[in-house]
Amino acid sequence: MATAAPPAASRIAVVTGASSGIGAATARQLAAAGYRVVLTARRKDRIEALAEEIGRAGHQATAYALDVTDRAAVDEFATAFKTIGVLVNNAGGALGADPVATGDPADWRQMYETNVIGTLNLTQALLPQLIASGDGTVVVVSSTAGHGTYEGGGGYVAAKHGAHVLAETLRLEIVGQPVRVIEIAPGMVKTDEFALTRFGGDEDKAAKVYQGVAEPLTADDVAETITWAVTRPAHVNVDLLVLRPRAQASNTKVHREA
Repeated sequence: MATAAPPAASRIAVVTGASSGIGAATARQLAAAGYRVVLTARRKDRIEALAEEIGRAGHQATAYALDVTDRAAVDEFATAFKTIGVLVNNAGGALGADPVATGDPADWRQMYETNVIGTLNLTQALLPQLIASGDGTVVVVSSTAGHGTYEGGGGYVAAKHGAHVLAETLRLEIVGQPVRVIEIAPGMVKTDEFALTRFGGDEDKAAKVYQGVAEPLTADDVAETITWAVTRPAHVNVDLLVLRPRAQASNTKVHREA
């Protein structure tokens, strides 16, 4: 069903981690829904190419190279806007699958910095503009990892639990302000980079994550869900939406075909 165009005061949508996967797909779909999207990521060439693609489709997009863990850079980025309608905190990712006993503290630290502190940085810096819009939305793209543990996932699970708690607490603290806080928690999503990055470029290990799973979620599946939640009427808040492929009953129960 078609959704109404967002109000003019809320028409800018910032998407972090927009260089690939869920972030790139979300930017495309929000642009198609009528938002002027601002694409942020560290890989400038990727987001510039995406901005050009979105422009060729007749929509508006701006690329802005940004490391969400760099607070000074985030604060400078925030000065470019008077009002923002939507912030999609998508930048994140997983590193490694070692047990707690042997996990690399540097990997844990990096995952926490990106998934939690990066989300905190952008949300704090842009919250005044989101409030000023009169109809703002903060989206936190967490994970089913933020709602259930699994072996070998300690660092990522801890980080995504942090992102979940950030969203839940923020919603309590700003109730009464004209800003919604939406958490989208995807399960198994097959993208070009997520598992490959997690396993340090090891293609065999990355492939085994999805082995035998007929239809894992796609980036477009998650992006469509995010766009649907964002484009609900302003009084409707999708507090938490957990999204999994049919083959995945939980983080540890997945149907795999022979």
